[in-house]
Amino acid sequence: MKRLILIPILFLSVFSNAQDQDPKAKSILDEVSALVKGYKSIQADAVFTIVGKDKKVVDKPQAWKIQVKGQKFRLEIPGTSILSDGKTLWNYNKDAKEVTIKNFDPSSDEMNPAKIFTIYESGYKYKYEKEEKIGPTACHVIALYPSVKPERKKFHTAKIYIDKTKKQIVRMVMFMKDGGTQTYDIKAMKTNVEMPDNLFTFDTKGLKPDQINDERDL
Repeated sequence: MKRLILIPILFLSVFSNAQDQDPKAKSILDEVSALVKGYKSIQADAVFTIVGKDKKVVDKPQAWKIQVKGQKFRLEIPGTSILSDGKTLWNYNKDAKEVTIKNFDPSSDEMNPAKIFTIYESGYKYKYEKEEKIGPTACHVIALYPSVKPERKKFHTAKIYIDKTKKQIVRMVMFMKDGGTQTYDIKAMKTNVEMPDNLFTFDTKGLKPDQINDERDL
């Protein structure tokens, strides 16, 4: 997890500086936003890849499973489960069998996979770049530039690839200030899947006290 940046702000409702935005990009992103907000739930399989400034893949690509229901989410990555019921955040290390528990602030830059689908909605300027295919899928490519405290971001530009037909984000590439890239490829996505609420809570029964690190402000 040390190599992961915090996924940028995504699930907010108001575009910043909308009058300064590329109108073609804005029209496409408005369509994507309307669809995302209409989903009761999202389930996606993704692959996360880090490439260093030497253009070599760092470690190996990670397979992610993302489940989102409103403000609730669950992220499964190799060795780790990250989940939240919208109030509490659990980070479970499967190898060490240890869990860290925190209060969850949806307005913060906490690890929230729900945000991967609407990154553009707050704190970014955007520009339509081109059309490009990912395999057989024709995509719009839109570049994003942080406009709120960009000096605090570890990346200077992000590019999102939007399926022209489904109006869904299928890839996001973040261009890091150190010269590397971080890529999120959405390999499969289902919407409006039934998800029980207990999917987004972590049961600490069975863990010993020294395996539970509770950092909540109770």
